[in-house]
Amino acid sequence: MAFSLPEFHPPDFNRADVVDAPLAAFVPAPADGVLPEGFHATSNHPEYFRLAHGWQLLQESRMDAVVVRQPNGHLDVIEARRVRAGQEVAIGRSEDGQEGILVYVGGFEPPERYVEKFAFRTRGTRETPFSRSYDDLYELLRYERDHGYIVWVAGPAVAFDKDSRDSFRDLIDGGYCHALLAGNAVATHDLEAAVFGTGLGQDVYSQKLVPGGHYHHLDVINRARRAGSLDAAAQEMGGDAGIMHALLRRNVPYVLAGSIRDDGPLPGVFADVYQAQDAMRVHARRATTVITLATQLHSIAFGNMVPSYHVTQTGSVRPVYLTIVDITEFSADKLANRGSAQAMAIVTNVQDFMINLRTNLVGRRSV
Repeated sequence: MAFSLPEFHPPDFNRADVVDAPLAAFVPAPADGVLPEGFHATSNHPEYFRLAHGWQLLQESRMDAVVVRQPNGHLDVIEARRVRAGQEVAIGRSEDGQEGILVYVGGFEPPERYVEKFAFRTRGTRETPFSRSYDDLYELLRYERDHGYIVWVAGPAVAFDKDSRDSFRDLIDGGYCHALLAGNAVATHDLEAAVFGTGLGQDVYSQKLVPGGHYHHLDVINRARRAGSLDAAAQEMGGDAGIMHALLRRNVPYVLAGSIRDDGPLPGVFADVYQAQDAMRVHARRATTVITLATQLHSIAFGNMVPSYHVTQTGSVRPVYLTIVDITEFSADKLANRGSAQAMAIVTNVQDFMINLRTNLVGRRSV
């Protein structure tokens, strides 16, 4: 059966408990980066604000941001650090409409199943069978390849194994990646595999330690910094067509966010965390499906930026799907238990996960 998006069922604003709700209140910010007392913090759920012309859905949202009313009346969801003195910030801590703010949960559920309350869902464990989860994901990705925006959030484990690295390359070439978010390590070790056939000094196929291999990733970083850019470095170093080669070849955007533990880093890695956040937010606004691979901190960071819904160019509302892949239950559930009905955890290693996706979506490409 072909994949189809679930229908969104908007709230009934004629209900007795919200029909006489007041207009949402806005108070000027007292200083740059300082919010008025009682400010409203956004969630990842659809949120409606009652304005003079009626209830308005936030066009885009994220967790733990604030709502600013612009002079033209438009409601922007921005991080608190961006608020300027005098801007009108929404206030109100109740979310049931009684202060003109309605946080709406369950809009993608059939009306007869809808329960208006926040609830955590039962998540997968190491004992959960994931056959149906995989089948649903295959259908979703086939749909999203042509109709959505698939964002991958990856940790370096995906580049440490030959088959998973090849699988990611083939999925990128197959059109199943519209953006990649990662750290310095993913790109570094992917280029290390391209040049030396190793990941942190281990052969990416046999996992045998290579003499002097602990220098390989440092040599790659040094060569890339000498080349001046990742694009130039990839062309200069050559090697096989790995993850970064595929991204560059297909002009797929990527964001590499640095950390304190980074070596180098590679050119193009964001050293400023707020610049990295800004760059990641660009893709959070467009994301319709997110797949995170064995990277807990990166996954949580991006997961907090992504709402559970997306307003399309035609004005319709559709869900944003989130698949968390990790070999430990804690890491998978940490993000899955964020209250999003569309979040799904698959407890497995990323190598098996990537090979399954390649086999079922693009087939096994001969190299």
